[in-house]
Amino acid sequence: MRLQEKIALITGGAQGIGLATARRFAKEGAKIILWDVSDQGKVVVDQLIKEGHEAIFKNISVANESEVQQAVVEAHDHFGRIDILINNAGITRDRTLLKMSKQEWDDVISVNLTGVFNCTKEIVPIMKEQNYGRIVSASSNVAIRGNFGQTNYVATKTAIIGMTKVWAMELGRYGITANCIAPGFIHTAMTDAMPEEVRKSSLPHIPLGHWGIPDDIANGYLYLASDEASFVSGICLTIDGGAAR
Repeated sequence: MRLQEKIALITGGAQGIGLATARRFAKEGAKIILWDVSDQGKVVVDQLIKEGHEAIFKNISVANESEVQQAVVEAHDHFGRIDILINNAGITRDRTLLKMSKQEWDDVISVNLTGVFNCTKEIVPIMKEQNYGRIVSASSNVAIRGNFGQTNYVATKTAIIGMTKVWAMELGRYGITANCIAPGFIHTAMTDAMPEEVRKSSLPHIPLGHWGIPDDIANGYLYLASDEASFVSGICLTIDGGAAR
């Protein structure tokens, strides 16, 4: 198994891509720390335990620095180490620039960007002491090509790419790799809530002719979190059926 005995922390793990990642990592031998603002995460963890995996759940907002600090302490106390951080939690508050409120801007920045900063900053000291770590964060292919009505979201996802490159430079000396993934259109509850005409209009721009599924992204997370990617750092892996080309 590719993650045997590794301790993996996955944010936003209650549904969609995070849920698929938690399940995939567990099957590959990882012990799971799952964070989410939804108590559905407890249901996910209970099911993993029922299937014979080791997992714990914490209901927290990654945007809340003190909650993150406390949750990291609890997770480290429980498992003794944290090997993998999957910065997957994210939200959207879509609106065109002239209609976007300051609150909609702040909400997305606080979760998608500050949340990634909070989690990584608290976990890196543990990885540094271990002289081992894998950090993988969720960007998006819209960070590369832009997207109508997503000033706030695109700003965060572009920033993730930049932060990832900085962390690769700063943390490599401690045996820590930092990478990100840029998904395209993936079938999740968040994207399925988009207007039907928007979903249909996206297909001609995807060379493979269909949307992806959460497992497609979970597979990318798995590769970058595994020792197969031990010499891969500072990259953004685009998984979008060719749409960002």
